[in-house]
Amino acid sequence: MTGAIDCHVHVQPWTQLRPGARAAFEKGRAGFAELERLVSDPASFAAYLDGEGIAAAALINYPSPVMGFDASVNDFVAGYRDRRPERFLAFGGVHPPSTARLDAEMDRLLDRLRLDGVKIHPPHQGFAANAYLDSLPDLRTVYARCEAAGVPVMIHTGTSIFPGARSRLGEPMAVDDVAVDFPGLKILLAHGGRPLWSEAAFFLMRRHRNCWLDLSGVPPKRIPDYFPRLAEVEDRVLFGTDWPSPGVPGIGENLRAFLSLPLPEPTKRKIVRENALRLFPRLAGKVA
Repeated sequence: MTGAIDCHVHVQPWTQLRPGARAAFEKGRAGFAELERLVSDPASFAAYLDGEGIAAAALINYPSPVMGFDASVNDFVAGYRDRRPERFLAFGGVHPPSTARLDAEMDRLLDRLRLDGVKIHPPHQGFAANAYLDSLPDLRTVYARCEAAGVPVMIHTGTSIFPGARSRLGEPMAVDDVAVDFPGLKILLAHGGRPLWSEAAFFLMRRHRNCWLDLSGVPPKRIPDYFPRLAEVEDRVLFGTDWPSPGVPGIGENLRAFLSLPLPEPTKRKIVRENALRLFPRLAGKVA
């Protein structure tokens, strides 16, 4: 099989991590200093991905008061991608409660930085995915601008172990409102609601054609348990690892485990590569 596409890896400015978040990473993964060195250089990271069987990867960033990341993550990830645009997709984001001129910031992200995607992380950003209906009307601007630009929005669904994260905000059904109100927006359900809400995530997939499922953060051996009817939505499922998050042993290890699952080979090809090329046509003809 030609090189896979990992639609969810965290290459971020780790120096911004709050001490508690860094401690959680270091507890769950040995050699954090080596990780920082690896992800500081696009050429080194691309070489690492070669060894893991990965042709391209989406680099997930977002401002978060819980984690310590600020708005500069957008410039970081766009610059990182631009050094190896054939290998990387740049996901950034906004934190509407602390963004004074949201329209101007969206102009910058979509027009100047040309982000490939925007990440919303309710447990780490402190608002529900549908908060534009009540407490956070500015969030509507993010979805509307991405819908108009054809830029996918990835929404974290599921729990989080990091200090200060509010896991209740990861309940996927809030995304039902987003899918209804923005029918032209491509929505990526990161982690499929794991470990508590996989049935809700699968319901959203079947109800809304604009919802896609990102398998990152789900141990591959558990995928048949969480999503026993995965083949029914195979055209909108994306392989991802969530590397280097705690509990993810390695990109290549997760890829090999996924490919060993008792799924039809055409389904595996779609999930590992073909669906990502449809969702991100910029990569078509460029990845190995």
